[in-house]
Amino acid sequence: MSTTPERLIASTQELLWERGYVGTSPKAIQQRAGAGQGSMYHHFSGKPDLARAAIRRTAEQRMALAEEQFSAPGTAVERISAYLRREREVLRGCPVGRLTQDPEIVADPVLREPVAETFAFLRGRLAAVLTEGQGLGELDPALDAASTAATVVAVLQGGYVLARAADSAEPFHQATEGVIALLTARELH
Repeated sequence: MSTTPERLIASTQELLWERGYVGTSPKAIQQRAGAGQGSMYHHFSGKPDLARAAIRRTAEQRMALAEEQFSAPGTAVERISAYLRREREVLRGCPVGRLTQDPEIVADPVLREPVAETFAFLRGRLAAVLTEGQGLGELDPALDAASTAATVVAVLQGGYVLARAADSAEPFHQATEGVIALLTARELH
């Protein structure tokens, strides 16, 4: 059984993903967590404090998931492909990327910080994997690792947007397979 603060954070994570910041009320958080108002305010100073904890937790979880693929065995393209192809709830959108569409989060530097850190981490790790692949002779040495990493992140996030707009995971899969094909074309054989 999880503690009350853990249930509050987990509930807030889910609600932020489903409804965004404005649509996530303290009452909804309390109901989902099975916690009373007193418990919530005993552990957190209010909705912004709880949202910070939830966004930070979501960011940490997403970075850990990505790191599993980035540090796994295989070539650079194999590891990046595994990251792009891992199972996702595509039609729900990215739990971090969706936060960038929330004006309340974007306007608050403290709430935005873990979101920005997550994308900086992803770009940095992808660039490192690509650079490693270049160093091992797997990838074209002329490939710009930083720009390519930014492209991979942009394609992934754009794939979520396209999928949600179409109410189909197919555009997401087309986008990720397209970027994998571009990376594969840069492999040295």
